Amino acid sequence: MADFHFSVTQIKRSAGQSAIAAAAYRAGEKLYSDLYGEYSDYTRKRGIVETGILLPSFAPKEYGTREILWNAVEQAERHPKAQLAYSFDFSLQNEFSMKENLAIVREFIQKQFVDRGMIADYAVHLPDKGDAVPNPHVHVLCPIRPLNPDGTWGAKQKRVYRLDAAGNRIPDASGRAQFDAVPTTDWGSAETLERWREAWEEINNEHFAAHNLDARLDHRSYEKQGVDLIPTVHEGPKVREMESQGIRTEKGDRNRWIRQLNALIRRLKTQLRELSDWISNAKQSAKPEPSVYDLLSAHLNQRNEGAWSFVAKNKNLKEHSQMVLYLQEHDITTMEEFTAHARQVKEKADPVQAELQRITKQIQRLDAIEKAFDRYQSVKPVFDEWCGIYFKKAKEKYKTAHEKELKTYYACRRQIEPYLKENGDLDFDRLWIERGELTEKADRLNQENRPLAEQVATLNRIRKAISSVSDSDWPDAVSEPAKEEQTRPAHKTKDDPTL
Repeated sequence: MADFHFSVTQIKRSAGQSAIAAAAYRAGEKLYSDLYGEYSDYTRKRGIVETGILLPSFAPKEYGTREILWNAVEQAERHPKAQLAYSFDFSLQNEFSMKENLAIVREFIQKQFVDRGMIADYAVHLPDKGDAVPNPHVHVLCPIRPLNPDGTWGAKQKRVYRLDAAGNRIPDASGRAQFDAVPTTDWGSAETLERWREAWEEINNEHFAAHNLDARLDHRSYEKQGVDLIPTVHEGPKVREMESQGIRTEKGDRNRWIRQLNALIRRLKTQLRELSDWISNAKQSAKPEPSVYDLLSAHLNQRNEGAWSFVAKNKNLKEHSQMVLYLQEHDITTMEEFTAHARQVKEKADPVQAELQRITKQIQRLDAIEKAFDRYQSVKPVFDEWCGIYFKKAKEKYKTAHEKELKTYYACRRQIEPYLKENGDLDFDRLWIERGELTEKADRLNQENRPLAEQVATLNRIRKAISSVSDSDWPDAVSEPAKEEQTRPAHKTKDDPTL
């Protein structure tokens, strides 16, 4: 199944991170940090398929060596809380071979990063998870500080002075010209990230189309797609490493549960939609109506016409017997009875789907609070610094220069307010208790309604079998189904996902 994941974080000293250590971990290498005077050794790391560094034409050639590149980045950043690199993480597709995935990765990095003047250090991982679904993915590290055309490190920000109507600089109370600190690149903007996510969607979808595959990626969030599914939580390298070693983690368990619940929601919604469409489109025929058993017999003969092996015919007979047994258990003979029964089952299943959707929305709300708290913490230092400014004009100047961060602070504060403790920490215990209760509800609902889900699946198999012969000439199709010489028009049916 096509999987879209494309995220970006920052490697920054304020979080105790090192660009050298981050690069060594992703590449599975041993690198020496000139700044800290120590080695970061990850040579025992497994599952690394390919690593490489792609440079813009004006970058020094020695930056193609990983240790030289990231030591140069560390030396260029003097601030003790400096932001060092963008860390991208996006998933590859199991529908493609690794060779094709690697070609897609290189093409995407070249067009979207390097052609913008960015240095890109990438590492493709394929963790060994035993019998689990493969999780190929790529990590890309890009220095935040841009390069000048002469290959020297440039500035992250530039001063844009405020001007009056005559074009003169506006002084502050002390006579110094007022200015705004503006990023020199658009690499860190939300708009650019959205374009990158969309570009990753497009390049993969082009390859899906070239292979005539129905799979497609959608870079939009579940919320923007209008999909009632729960997004998985970001696990991070430490959690992924523990999981790859067979050590279960809270985040890993949570993601496994989320995937199971999302799969249930997808299957149930698909089955109910197909069943509902079929019920609403059922037509009364003026011809003598054959029984449901006649139609299934016609379907069995139709399947066996193209089955040359005993194994295939035996499989067809087994599936036919299971469907007939279901009809007998529910005393269904006519199409009218089958349609009425299908409608009754759908009426029972609709509230189950509605309850699952309600639970997922509640879980989404809790997840949003946790994410909002992360954003709240990232901008709170800006708010605290603003609060600590005593002089009015300096306070206004700071507010103007950090308007975006302050707005984010207030928006996140409103969202997390009900879950904040008096000491300013988030009440994670309360969040986990509420999420646990919702998890138990979903598990209980799934267990209690498993027979109902199996009924929906069986009804859809019967529906598909009936539909495959529903356009036939009823009297001929059911009166002499066993004649080998009887010809029947080919019927193309849409492949439906099964529960």
